[in-house]
Amino acid sequence: MSNKIRIAIAGYGNLGRGVESALARSPDMELVGVFTRRDPGKLVLQNSQVPVHSMDQISNFVNSVDVLILCGGSKADLPEQGPELAKLFNTVDSFDTHAKVPDYFAAVDASARAGQRVCVIAVGWDPGLFSINRLYGEAILPEGATYTFWGKGLSQGHSDAIRRIPGVAGAVQYTIPSPEAIEKVRSGSRPALSTREKHMRECFVVLEAGADANLVREAIVTMPDYFADYDTTVNFISAHDLARDHAEMPHGGFVIRSGTTGTSSTQIMEFGLKLHSNPEFTSSVLVAYARAAYRLKQQGDVGAKSVFDIAPGLLSPKGAAELRKELL
Repeated sequence: MSNKIRIAIAGYGNLGRGVESALARSPDMELVGVFTRRDPGKLVLQNSQVPVHSMDQISNFVNSVDVLILCGGSKADLPEQGPELAKLFNTVDSFDTHAKVPDYFAAVDASARAGQRVCVIAVGWDPGLFSINRLYGEAILPEGATYTFWGKGLSQGHSDAIRRIPGVAGAVQYTIPSPEAIEKVRSGSRPALSTREKHMRECFVVLEAGADANLVREAIVTMPDYFADYDTTVNFISAHDLARDHAEMPHGGFVIRSGTTGTSSTQIMEFGLKLHSNPEFTSSVLVAYARAAYRLKQQGDVGAKSVFDIAPGLLSPKGAAELRKELL
């Protein structure tokens, strides 16, 4: 009998495929199933030995899955799936609508406690790893200012939000940081920067036949939580150009804490990422936190968790003594 952590995937888009790849590099875990709203018989996995099931049948697998990794979008999928599946499974998700995290956490927590499950929300690099580094910066340099820059890169969540607008056949969105703003922050001058001064957003959109470009553009640039607070450029292109020029999903960014210690010492803390594949990296973070969710459940813990609630050692396949010897 295998002692591996049994992982299942809910949703098999870019993120789901990334999770499958990440699990292949995690010897202490095994992928035991994929759940989809599409026709299971038409879904082609990287490992053809892994069974694919209809999402409608997911409740039948409660006893055969240790952790369910939710790979749906934050705009429409996770707000419904997260709380519902938290009643049945230990879960990990990448909910990334920052403004709605408190409400989402409360909804998932109520369900997780009712079902005696451990559910880790908002896992990835932002929210996720960037969130932790913002916390470190504020805790270590209490007198100072924190700045987060994203990109240049393709945002999965924002791209998904555009694709859900009526009349949109396909779309990607790039977040572009201001080089001038970054240099001001790195200088230690602690500038006051508005949202618009730090980033712009550039969208490439394929319209459905007969769609009104002006209506689609207006729906994008006025979308709250996603585009309304930014200077946003919308470019309409062909499906051919979208496939040719925007298939890769790079991303990255920085968290910078600029602070003062003692009487006048300027201190700068910076954490950065340069990612060739946003979904593959996010998936790798999800898999590490699935390991932590399993361990917390084994310890008798229940409820929703964020990255702030989980000790770093729980993410590693190595034991505590091994970590102290090798990494401390």
